[in-house]
Amino acid sequence: MIDIQKFKAVHFIGIGGIGVSALARMMLLSGKRVSGSDRSAGKVTDELIKLGVAVRFGHAGENIPHNADCVVYTNALAQNNPELRAAYARNIPVLSYPEMLGIVSQGKYTIAVSGTHGKTTTTAMIAGILRDGGLDPTVVVGSLLKAENSNFIGGKSDYFVVEADEYKKSFLHLHPNILVINNIDEDHLDFYKDLGEIQATFRELAERVPKDGYVICNARDKHVSPVVQGLSASVVDYTQYRQDGMQLKVAGEHNRMNASAAYAVGKILDIADVVLKKSLAEFEGTWRRFEYKGTMENGAVVYDDYAHNPQKVRAALQGAREIFPEKRITVVFQPHLYSRTKLLFEGFTGAFKDADTVIITPIYAAREDPDPEISGEIVADAIANVCGETMYMGGFEEVISYLENGTGETDIVITMGAGDIFKVGDALLKRKKSHAKGMGPVEA
Repeated sequence: MIDIQKFKAVHFIGIGGIGVSALARMMLLSGKRVSGSDRSAGKVTDELIKLGVAVRFGHAGENIPHNADCVVYTNALAQNNPELRAAYARNIPVLSYPEMLGIVSQGKYTIAVSGTHGKTTTTAMIAGILRDGGLDPTVVVGSLLKAENSNFIGGKSDYFVVEADEYKKSFLHLHPNILVINNIDEDHLDFYKDLGEIQATFRELAERVPKDGYVICNARDKHVSPVVQGLSASVVDYTQYRQDGMQLKVAGEHNRMNASAAYAVGKILDIADVVLKKSLAEFEGTWRRFEYKGTMENGAVVYDDYAHNPQKVRAALQGAREIFPEKRITVVFQPHLYSRTKLLFEGFTGAFKDADTVIITPIYAAREDPDPEISGEIVADAIANVCGETMYMGGFEEVISYLENGTGETDIVITMGAGDIFKVGDALLKRKKSHAKGMGPVEA
């Protein structure tokens, strides 16, 4: 077993990734020298640089410092990456992000939060509950926690709260004492062949929970029930902890279910009901989870959401409609990955019913080559058959122009997707600020 305590200098490839950057912060906090690289700068890398992390942009073998004694890489990295090749050539120990996370997990009381959707919000809720309950956890979450503006909290106790990602079976490196399974649906079908294989992988994770541990789930859910049958660990149905009278700042049925799962964790850890209710009632959400961005110059209010599969899109829009029943909701959706969009195509066609206007942009390719059988135009045409006012726009400038001229004070604009669609909202609000700077004094 690799002893990470012996490492003095760790280099992270893909350090701008939300999970990888959290481990970089953890290593920095433990006194190690930390360096990293990524394709381009962003909010996450900016914050790391402020902390003193040496970050380089672009990938090259010479990015790895001469004194590095471990290299950690993101799961999205191609194996022919020049830094990865250089690390192997220099015989530096190389770990994937999930492998490193698993090593951290081994030495702690791990609360792992899994599920096809809702992981980030539930992880953040649990983190808040444990902190409010005085348990001082270490936390790795797949977004930025609003109060800390960070995806990492360095606690001093043995409690470790971590988001458990099913992609490429990453979560099987974890050693959970408490496992939350929010839900199980079809996703990552570029890796899994079908729902059955996804369920089998969740079952493998659930079987890693020891006899004195807990699996928290909706035991009556048709996709979850077969996964948790006959486990040696105790199975706890989180629906029995639903607090119907509790007011949450985050809307939607999906968030009420997330809160129920978090409440169940708190009860297992003997945190007082009054603390649980107060903590959840004060929870304000996380970065890119129906995040309020600001108000445009024309009065339209802008939100941003990471939703990128049909279930997440449907849940986010249902929550938006719950908050704004009388407003006109315009969603700008950027499909993420050709494979995901193609495989979940039918689900996407009916996921936008709570929106008044739907704008579809080109597919964000990320790690994939274009697929001529699927495109943003094809998605838009299919949605238009169900949702009415749906249009395809080929670039962000076209979207920005439409939103500036076609929305107003009665409008809610939601940018949505796992790619870089958030830049649309950023651009709209940046233009407002630049216009404001150019204005003269206004008479009261």
